[in-house]
Amino acid sequence: MTNTGSLLDKNQAHGHMVRTLMLPVCWFSVSSFTLSLLLLMVPSLLILTDFFQGANQALDYASNLADPLGARLVLLHVRRNSVLDPEMQRGVLSNLSREAINLVMNDIARQLAVPVVAEVGYGGMAAAVADAVSRHHPELIVLGRPEYSTTPAEMVETTSLDILRAAPYPMLLVPHNVVSSSPPTRLLLAVDGQPFDLGEHAGVVHRLLTELRASLTVLYVTANADFGKKPPEALEAVVRAGLLLEAAPVEMRTISNRSTEAGILQEAKQPEYDMLVVISRRRSFLGQLFHRSVTAQLLMHSELPVLVLPAL
Repeated sequence: MTNTGSLLDKNQAHGHMVRTLMLPVCWFSVSSFTLSLLLLMVPSLLILTDFFQGANQALDYASNLADPLGARLVLLHVRRNSVLDPEMQRGVLSNLSREAINLVMNDIARQLAVPVVAEVGYGGMAAAVADAVSRHHPELIVLGRPEYSTTPAEMVETTSLDILRAAPYPMLLVPHNVVSSSPPTRLLLAVDGQPFDLGEHAGVVHRLLTELRASLTVLYVTANADFGKKPPEALEAVVRAGLLLEAAPVEMRTISNRSTEAGILQEAKQPEYDMLVVISRRRSFLGQLFHRSVTAQLLMHSELPVLVLPAL
């Protein structure tokens, strides 16, 4: 049996360097190819970390989520030390040396109760995430939303948008003040009543509903006082997308509000929910007005963790 507790590999991928470290674990002697296949068979959650509070809260949340899902964590830190990097100029990036980053990453990994792969990427955030996604095929990309007093809201928005464009995968944004001791079990799914197709990403919702034994509330917000005919259409869109399971309890909610995002945020404040799920259409995150979209507003202002599901 072998013990892998140090640097495993270093390779060029899409123009940036990736260093992979692993938590000390025991494996039967197998080839590197077989080991890679075994790792790909295990579900994973990709966690972005910069060692600040928001990232730490996201890591705690992801750890609680990974356990019942039987998933491993892929911990990714992107080292960006260019003086031309706008985030470095604003002082919102960790300025640790390579050796210090390796020590911190290994220390974090040792404290977690779930299997962990730790990686250090070099280059742009979106490119590093896209590369990690192509290699690990995670079920979710998880990142923390820091406190806006230290990190401008538009920076969080830009990072989320860049990731959605480069790697259109389900993305979970965890606010810095969320304290999680158990996985979410009460999901609020906001829909606009129009048909949508999630493709293979519908499986993420299936896993959350089945493995976490979660309930689902489908929310439709309308500006009209007379909305009697819309709820069946909104629910039908969810059914056609393949999100509903027979074993999972589902409730339909329709509320009236002139502002869609305000209505969703208002409903999400109710104590019966612990995760907000939204559908992001491709035209939204590929367009130039993402900052005005409902998805962007929810990412910036929701008090609940927000799971963004990119539609095809």
